[in-house]
Parts: sequence; C-alpha cells; structure tokens
Amino acid sequence: MSFAVLMCGIPGSFAGDALERIQLPRLEAMHNTVEQFRLDRRDVSVPSGYTDVRALLHVHSHLSHDSHGTPEEIARAAREVGAQVVLFTNHPDDTYDYIRDGHHGLFDGVLFIPGAEEKGLLSFPRHSVPRGPDVTPQQTVDAVRETGGQVFLSHLEERMDWHLSGLTGTEIYNTHADFRDEPELIRAVASPLMLISVIAPAVRNYPQEMFAALQDYPAAYLRRWDELSQEEHLTGISANDAHQNIGIRVILRNDGRLDIVDGLGEAQAVLDVDSLPLLRPLVAGRKAGDVLFELQLDPYARSFRHVSTHLLLPEVTEESVRDALTRGRAYVAFDWICDPTGFVYQAVQGGKRVTMGQSVQAGDGITLLAEAPLPAATYKLIRNGREIVHVRGDRLEHRVQQPGVYRVEVWLNFPDEPRIWILSNPIRLL
Repeated sequence: MSFAVLMCGIPGSFAGDALERIQLPRLEAMHNTVEQFRLDRRDVSVPSGYTDVRALLHVHSHLSHDSHGTPEEIARAAREVGAQVVLFTNHPDDTYDYIRDGHHGLFDGVLFIPGAEEKGLLSFPRHSVPRGPDVTPQQTVDAVRETGGQVFLSHLEERMDWHLSGLTGTEIYNTHADFRDEPELIRAVASPLMLISVIAPAVRNYPQEMFAALQDYPAAYLRRWDELSQEEHLTGISANDAHQNIGIRVILRNDGRLDIVDGLGEAQAVLDVDSLPLLRPLVAGRKAGDVLFELQLDPYARSFRHVSTHLLLPEVTEESVRDALTRGRAYVAFDWICDPTGFVYQAVQGGKRVTMGQSVQAGDGITLLAEAPLPAATYKLIRNGREIVHVRGDRLEHRVQQPGVYRVEVWLNFPDEPRIWILSNPIRLL
C-alpha cells in the first residue's frame, strides 16, 4: 500500500518534515551514500598529538524515572559503536544519591562517569552536592564547580535567555530537541497504525537512517553558543539524551482487541481490530497474550551511533576526560554518516600548533588548518558566529589576523541535501 493511500485512511494529515525522509527510496539513497563515504574514508595527514576518543554525554539508565536501561546494556551498546566513555545524566530523586549510587568507573571496558540532569543543567560533580527545590541553577553551577566538576547548559531551546556564570560549556546539539521540532513525525510515532504500517518498514530496512531522519542543522543552538562564546569560554558538547524508552508492543487480548504498550511497558491504547482492517493480518492464527508486534525506535546502540562528542585525550582516564571537557579539546560529530576519528583543527604559527579549545595571540603568520577523513568535504570557517570562509576539498587552510572566536563546520553532500557532519570547538585569537 502506498504512503499516500495510507494517509487517506488516517484522521489528520501526515506530510512534511522528517516524515518525508523516511520513505524507503530516500532512506535507500541515504544508505548508499553512507556506504560510499565508508569506502572513501582515509586517515588524515596531520596528527593531533592526542588519542581521539568517542564519549557519550546525556545518557539515562534505570536510575532515571524514564528509563529501564541497565549498565550491562549501556556498556554493550557503547562497545558496539566504538565509544569508550559514558557520562550519565540521570534524573535525581530522593531515593538515591546520583554520585554515591551512580554508575562509576570501568564497566566491561567502558569508562562510566556519574552525573545528573537537573535545573536545566548536566552536572558532573566529583562528590555529592546540595539539591532540592530551593537550590537555584546558579547555586548548582557554583556547587558543582567547587568540587572540581563540570557543568553544562542543557536543552537550550528552553533556555535561550539564560545567563549563568561558571559554566563549563553547553550542548550544541540535543537528539531529543531535534526530535521535538519534527511535529509530523511525532504525530506518526504517536499513531499505532502509522508505527506498524509506515515507520516499522523503515526501521526494519534502514534502522540507522530512519533514526537520522530527524537530524537538522542545530542553528538556534549554535547561534546562542556563538553569542555566549564571545563572552567566555564554553565547551560545546553533543547530547545523546539516550533513554531507550520510545517503542511499542501490540498484545492480543482475550476479547480479540489489541493492547498498545509503550517502551516502558505502560498501557497507551486499546484497538478494535474489526474497525481497522489493516490490522487483521496481525491476529490471524494468534492466541490471547501473544505479542503481535514489537518495535524499539531508540535502542541505545542506535542513539549512540547517531552522534557523539569526540575528546582528544592523552589517556582514557576520568581525569583526562574532565580536563578535555573543561578545556574544549573536543568536537561533535554525527558518526552515523562516517567515522570522523582523527579530525584535526589547529592554529599553526611558525613551529607552534594549538588545537581546539586553546588560544593564540592574534598577529601575522597564523594559519587555521582543518582536515577530516573524507576527501571531498565542505569546510566552513565561522568567526564570532559569522561564516567567513566556505571551501570544498580535502582540507581547510586559511590565514587569519583578527582577534575572535573561530570554529569549523564540516558538511557532506547527500542526494537530497547537504548535511552537517562535524562541529569543532573553537580556537580563540586574543
């Protein structure tokens, strides 16, 4: 049955935004392009001097009220995608202390660092800090930094006017926020019939590309980051906002109707098969209690593969992770497109090189150099929020003199549109 015919049988209109991207021909074209990127990938020619380590920030486990994920599941998914570090941001409550009782240390070869999402922040203190309804976001920032920890502004779409002092950084991409600005896709996910008839085939055939259909350029996040970065150093990070809680199970009842249960096992609806002929094939030959259909849209591995924060580390330890996050020795990448490992962004002045997150005195003889591991990328050099260079090729090399905050974006061409691949942290010319 065609997409258009199916739409005619469902109340309301489903068309546009990410929903258009999940049609199978577009997903196939996306998949083929990604496969070609994989074949074209080669190592960069300029060493960074560090080990490029994939880290996953803004991850929820069973300690959060909105997730059932176990440490074993999360570590397994991290290993599957090649990530070595997970920074948890569980929603705290009065039943546990998110630092003392949180996931901490090496777990099946993956470094776990405990933290919390609270007060509009991602907090990673080194020991427990005061919390409660009377604690303000600024007091939380101050308390976390006093422990030597790191704290990031989260969900900027809700906090574009916030001004907090002492932040380590801010999210510059959030998967959940990206999903929330796709209203037609959200309506489709909320419709059991759409899930079964349209979204399930997309997930079955092209699971990662289906997940990536929500990806848009985070223009508002980046605009605010650029504004704040001109006032103070703020490390830009990606937020996987991973819960593994978006899904559906369809269970046959004794009365022949269907129970619809969400990804956390909570009942959402009851469907009458007699009024929905498209569902009749599901029940043929089945008995009460059978799970007729099951679909998980956001398994950890899929979320982890979508985007991550790459840290430039001398070694994979908690101290090195915290130092890189504080200094901004990091970049954000949409890893589902192509493995960006080895990406380099440096300022070169004579024999001296400085990397992302560092500063150099403005003057003559400074060249900004960026190179990613694909031969035909588009590089954009952004100064104080404005694009000043746009070049396609193997690398970016551009001489600069003016003081400012300089960051790099790397884009790749897909059949339907260009897509952002890499977002660097800035180098500052003082």
